[in-house]
Amino acid sequence: MTTIDKAASDVVPETPKATVEDSQRERLLNAAVDLFYRHGVDVAASALCKSAGISKKSMYQLFDSKDALLAAALERRVLADAAFLLPPPDFSPSPRARLLHVFRQLEKFAQSPDYKGCAYLAPQVELKDPAHPTSLVAARIKRQHLENFFRTEAERGNATDPDFLTRQLAALYDGASTRAGIGADDLQGLAVTTADTLIQAAGITD
Repeated sequence: MTTIDKAASDVVPETPKATVEDSQRERLLNAAVDLFYRHGVDVAASALCKSAGISKKSMYQLFDSKDALLAAALERRVLADAAFLLPPPDFSPSPRARLLHVFRQLEKFAQSPDYKGCAYLAPQVELKDPAHPTSLVAARIKRQHLENFFRTEAERGNATDPDFLTRQLAALYDGASTRAGIGADDLQGLAVTTADTLIQAAGITD
């Protein structure tokens, strides 16, 4: 099964004549996408460097700090995450179907043995500081790519209160992904049926 994490690590910009620094940056970002997701924000710089096959000196020449690398890793994986979670352009025009697609994809991803929950919520929880630069990046990504999608579809579906439905779906997504990430629930059928209840209660039936 292709997972978001695997897909994210495969997103490599085309660099036909990559310099040594370009190559090191790519390897480091790929390592960071993988290790930060699997082990959290406290993963050692030495582990990142070992996985990327570069020295610590090179790492800090490429990024000012490990926090800067973490933020860049989150930015790196977002396109693959969005491509996996959000409906493709030729998907059904139905707002209800488009919203439910996200939760079907979440249930599918949660079945992966490598699933550790939402890659953007976890750093915010671990850092426990909403003003931390990495927390700000993670929150912005969630807002731009997921919450804005929820709100757009809620408005298209003429929800009675699009903002409230957006908050409900965001809370459901975060709660479901966290429970699946810690192994408390496999989500099968749960996330989709709960989302559908909220969506229809908001007046979206098509």
